[in-house]
Amino acid sequence: MTRTPDLETAQAFAESWNRIGSVYSREQFLQFMAPLTPDDFRGRQVLELGFGNGSLLYHVAHCAPAKVVGIDLGDTIEQTRRNLAGVPVEPELHRGDLTTADLGRFEVVYCVGVIHHLQKPAAGFASVIRHTKSGGRFHCWVYAHEGNGVIRFVVDPVRRIASRLPWWVTKYVIALPLVTPYFLYAKLLRAFGLDRADSPVRWLPLFEYTRWVAGEGFRFFHHVAFDQLVAPCTRYLRKSAVEQWLKDPKIDQTSTYVLFRNGNSWKFGGRKA
Repeated sequence: MTRTPDLETAQAFAESWNRIGSVYSREQFLQFMAPLTPDDFRGRQVLELGFGNGSLLYHVAHCAPAKVVGIDLGDTIEQTRRNLAGVPVEPELHRGDLTTADLGRFEVVYCVGVIHHLQKPAAGFASVIRHTKSGGRFHCWVYAHEGNGVIRFVVDPVRRIASRLPWWVTKYVIALPLVTPYFLYAKLLRAFGLDRADSPVRWLPLFEYTRWVAGEGFRFFHHVAFDQLVAPCTRYLRKSAVEQWLKDPKIDQTSTYVLFRNGNSWKFGGRKA
């Protein structure tokens, strides 16, 4: 397989994905997918672009879809199959570049946490639309430019160095000590009741995100920190860029939505015309 920047990014993630099981809970799956619900997958042909280790496919397969297909550029298929052992609907897995692949047309297509790691994010979104059947639904989630000032100016410079190091150095020597104080900070906010919507400290950076993640365990904090630091390529997309993508004439303009999630990411989607 020809070495490309996107392949380097996919392989960086694969080094970790191949060593862990599913990291997303049912609740997290529902949050990532909303406004889609399990009923939107039931009885339908579903495609995930960039399945990682199958942690979202696992939950989709329990929504009684007619068919589930996934593609990822990283070498994670064997681990993903182990993670998905025993699911009601066995996904069909492919290794390849989602920006150039043509796997057919699907009634539901989703791409979560992938587009912002591509050298050409617009090509990733174009693939989402290309794979969606006429009248079918699509859904994406990306890092936002808005609300991520601390990440862009503090964490991202560290990422540019950490992403060049062996995965285990990034995960255990850099991400682990860096995320520990943030974990304690989030837990203290919750312990003192300062994570409520009307909190007097809601002006703090990443407050909405911290409110959300404060309910998670340390393993998830560590996973998120590593996820931020391991990628050779990460982009933070403005709302205006997302809205421009959604103006594609192949999209039903009455169906589109753009949702600001946790104050630092965009969920968006709609139907193909």
